[in-house]
Amino acid sequence: MNRKYFALEKTEQTATITIYGDICSWAWEEFGEMSAQILSKQLEALGDVNEINVYINSYGGEVAEGLAIYNALRRHKAKVRTFCDGFACSIASVIFMAGDERIMNEASLLMIHNAWTWANGNAAELRKQADDLDKITQASIEAYKAHSSLSEDEIKALMDAETWILPSEALEYGFATTVDKTEKANTSQNAKAKLFGIVRAYQKNQESDEESEDTPDDDEQENPEDNPDNTTDDESEDETKTDDSEEDDPEKTADDETEEDSEEDSEDDSDANDEEKAAQLWSGFFNAIKKM
Repeated sequence: MNRKYFALEKTEQTATITIYGDICSWAWEEFGEMSAQILSKQLEALGDVNEINVYINSYGGEVAEGLAIYNALRRHKAKVRTFCDGFACSIASVIFMAGDERIMNEASLLMIHNAWTWANGNAAELRKQADDLDKITQASIEAYKAHSSLSEDEIKALMDAETWILPSEALEYGFATTVDKTEKANTSQNAKAKLFGIVRAYQKNQESDEESEDTPDDDEQENPEDNPDNTTDDESEDETKTDDSEEDDPEKTADDETEEDSEEDSEDDSDANDEEKAAQLWSGFFNAIKKM
């Protein structure tokens, strides 16, 4: 579904709210802004729904408006799920905390900090403004405390530091209940390792097939007991040998030369076999790639 900057849609018993903009008291919906008044009216118009899904991508905005939206969602009898689609910063992170289920996407961030404002006036007025800001910030702290596993002092420390919070940290702190991981567990970004893994598996399969072809069947294996004359034949050959075989024989020399030639031919055949095996490996490589 294409996300509008702000939208509220209803399908049977489920409502979908999209907050893709700033939180303002004087909101211009066409510019992606929204206010508590807009949301309250549309929630009232929903009637009975069982679930409300809120998708957030916002840098924040006015604290008063954000707190009102947070409380409106918490007050609703439907089950509320909040999703951080990109950023949920400042008061938008408080709206995120309104969910009974709070889902961070793997590529998303929360950001929490103390309330701030523009001020002018004398020293007394500025001191009062600082005290007021501490109390305004405390309202956000209470929202975080209600759903996280952190103590108030830990939350204050994070807010003082204007902290960006990763999905894994949000899960650890209790700000999020789930991190939506869309990447498959066996996905690898190392293409080279992936290719060689496929080729190795292909080669193992080829070797396994060759071994199964070379192994003779049990029926084809010769049983020594079936040929009792083997030993006799060997012994008779030894007995027929004479001392003449040990003498120099020109025919024997010729046979030796023939054997040397045979060995050279065998080496040539071995080289040819190596080339053939290399060709087979390259062929296996490309066949394996085709199967990806």
